[in-house]
Amino acid sequence: MTRCVRCKGRGLCGRPVCPILKSFRIAAQLPKLGTVIEGQSPPEVFVGRFGYPQVSAGPLVPADENGVLGLGSRPDLDSLLFSRPVDLARMEVGEIVALRSSMVRSGSKVAVQDARNPGRLLEMAQEIAMSSTPVGTEVTFAKPPRGRLRFDGFMMPSGPSGSIEEMEITSNPSIPRKVDAVVEDSDLLAAKAVGELYISGVEVDGISRLLSLGLLGKKRKLVPTRWSITASDDIAGKHLIAAIQDLPPVNEYLLFSGERLGNHFEVLLSPGSFTYELIEIWLPRSVWSGDEPWIGADREGPGPKKGYSSLAGGYYAARLALLERLADMRRQASTLIVREITEEYWAPLGVWVVREAAREALRNPPKKFETLDAALADMATRLRTPARDLRSHSELARGAGQTTLAKFC
Repeated sequence: MTRCVRCKGRGLCGRPVCPILKSFRIAAQLPKLGTVIEGQSPPEVFVGRFGYPQVSAGPLVPADENGVLGLGSRPDLDSLLFSRPVDLARMEVGEIVALRSSMVRSGSKVAVQDARNPGRLLEMAQEIAMSSTPVGTEVTFAKPPRGRLRFDGFMMPSGPSGSIEEMEITSNPSIPRKVDAVVEDSDLLAAKAVGELYISGVEVDGISRLLSLGLLGKKRKLVPTRWSITASDDIAGKHLIAAIQDLPPVNEYLLFSGERLGNHFEVLLSPGSFTYELIEIWLPRSVWSGDEPWIGADREGPGPKKGYSSLAGGYYAARLALLERLADMRRQASTLIVREITEEYWAPLGVWVVREAAREALRNPPKKFETLDAALADMATRLRTPARDLRSHSELARGAGQTTLAKFC
């Protein structure tokens, strides 16, 4: 079970097909499609990783925007809702699965280095990625798209897929001025470009698209979507860490709590320099677990984190939500985040769920405490995991660093 939680469908067990994901695909039978699909790309573009440095790249197009598996009557259903996490987070897991099952993934084989001198199809995909609004797209496939619902621990689910034969953009992309300027600046380092876009208000999922389509940095190349998602969260987070590291620490214990899409978050801010600790608990019968819970932990600070997190992309997504809140407060803190994943999260929807659920918790007003023990005791009343299990995985919960904390009380 530990292996399944850590793997999340990446094939670490050596099996050619993940049996968990296969069960979802079998359950999500989709109607057959023709060779031509025309619609509003949300905008959303996918870059694969298999065969790297030769990869598949192309836009995603809704197969039926007016009546997606019974959701067409919803007044808030528009093209942007297909891919914007802030919109999807308002829905239930089953609704998201139904909505995303109609997203047809198109692709053509390209070399990652082609980002610098794209052919016609890749150039149009890059234009779609730059847009802040849906883009009219007509895709002609070599064969009718086939396949069932695709799930991934990092990315949003998507439906059938097919190879592009021809593509036309049927409406003008709406490209923000800042995006256009940063993309045109080929002397700007990718990390700095991400920081500038993020500070200007470009959503992190939009930044991820630009990075994936090879539109940022000096040495431009395509980046598989699952890599660009975490890279965007990580780079934006590092930008915020630099912004808060000289700010004063919080002067009391602040405990935030909230839940979205079966992901419950407890966020405890303690007096001290910035440190970050994430405890991830997969309860029985949640998407990657079976009859037994799984608990993992990772941490950083003071100072930059070394290597990639053992908790994968969720670690960086939750950290970004935390850093956004600290920046708004103009404070830094020693932080413990507990993410408890319940059985309500029965299908993998992507890393964005972690970011949005953590943001939801941090939007709620915090409870205030004078001691660490009091804050942890209150946290325990909302968690299903025994307090002793939490303490065994958390340095902060075990009381590590209390001498440092006392200096700020």
